[in-house]
Amino acid sequence: MSPPLLKLGAALSTMAMISNWMSQTLPSLVGLNTSRISTSDTLTQISPKEGWQVYSSAQDPDGRCICTVVAPEQNLCSRDAKSRQLRQLLEKVQNMSQSIEVLNLRTQRDFQYVLKMETQMKGLKAKFRQIEDDRKTLMTKHFQELKEKMDELLPLIPVLEQYKTDAKLITQFKEEIRNLSTVLTGIQEEIGAYDYDELHQRVLSLETRLRDCMKKLTCGKLMKITGPITVKISGTRFGAWMTDPLASEKNNRVWYMDSYTNNKIVREYKSIADFISGAESRTYNLPFKWAGTNHVVYNGSLYFNKYQSNIIIKYSFDTGRVLAQRSLEYAGFHNVYPYTWGGFSDIDLMADEIGLWAVYATNQNAGNIVISQLNQDTLEVLKSWSTGYPKRSAGESFMICGTLYVTNSHLTGAKVYYSYSTKTSTYEYTDIPFHNQYFHISMLDYNARDRALYAWNNGHQVLFNVTLFHVIKTEDDA
Repeated sequence: MSPPLLKLGAALSTMAMISNWMSQTLPSLVGLNTSRISTSDTLTQISPKEGWQVYSSAQDPDGRCICTVVAPEQNLCSRDAKSRQLRQLLEKVQNMSQSIEVLNLRTQRDFQYVLKMETQMKGLKAKFRQIEDDRKTLMTKHFQELKEKMDELLPLIPVLEQYKTDAKLITQFKEEIRNLSTVLTGIQEEIGAYDYDELHQRVLSLETRLRDCMKKLTCGKLMKITGPITVKISGTRFGAWMTDPLASEKNNRVWYMDSYTNNKIVREYKSIADFISGAESRTYNLPFKWAGTNHVVYNGSLYFNKYQSNIIIKYSFDTGRVLAQRSLEYAGFHNVYPYTWGGFSDIDLMADEIGLWAVYATNQNAGNIVISQLNQDTLEVLKSWSTGYPKRSAGESFMICGTLYVTNSHLTGAKVYYSYSTKTSTYEYTDIPFHNQYFHISMLDYNARDRALYAWNNGHQVLFNVTLFHVIKTEDDA
């Protein structure tokens, strides 16, 4: 075959390969069935954490609704699963569109060459017929050569027809991709994911305004508990997990202490996300075993009850050393005055907006709950309040704004049944139910920064939202 025919054959072979690849690969590459978006179940599901959570809400004295919202992590918007997939899909289509455009230009150029050759072949055929009619005037040898060349060219005529069909197919693909790109861009704009930078800035602005609003809220009274939100399933039936209420906004470390006895290992995670995935950042081996699950992290240190004693330990995570230890005078320990579930839960350490607290019972107070405010550095008791609620009848307890809230059980049907205000030294019986989803609570603590209750619910680490009645501080009150 002559060089022009070799060139044409290579072009036709390339076109056939491209046409075959386009028809088989393009639909699966961009998730399409011809020009429709696939509805298969291959879309990435959005994790529950990729959203907003209302951790506190209330009303001001005028009845206006006040909400405290914890925004998602600052980079979550850019990681939204559906938006990310749509953006990737649009990028693929745009890249494909560019490739099709280049291919189309090359195809049009070769197509002009084919049309020209087709015209020449038809003209050659007409001339050949004329020569054949007058072949008696030509030498037999020359006639035979021309006939052989014509025989070589004749099979290319149907191939050229196929080439024209392939060129039309390329044009159709180009049009379909252009239409698909328009549809995807419209969908992207419709779901509000077009300008990520602008959306990200709006989220940051809203988060700043919400935090400024929270700073104006004074201490509030517990009105409602909702949830829980299940964060993770891990560990035994009993344990504790917590964050530091005095940590900076950028410090979201989580500490995890499994079991209520015979353990000294504290696991640290840099964030809730790392905690969920199990990516530990550090492990601490405490110098003493702990008792119970009622520990607290406060201002960078862990406070816990030393096993088989009424001694409180302050352990620094930064230095890895015990900074202070002190016996809690007359406090029962080792299942003398535990919560209803037992587990050496005699001494409960907790923190709120006011400071560090210890809740326990003594013989001197007939086994009823005693509340003591502690000096966070020396562990010295600053002041104590004796209540009339039996410690053994309490399921769990937690402090919010200097008021102790006590549940009546650790099992299904539990509710906040009793509260004691250290500000007024008065108590009241309450009726605030909450959903004990996994039937057994062995830890329930309030975090003032998050305005949420952290709980260990039968091997599930969960969060409860709280609704507080707040008094709004004005500029005149500052």
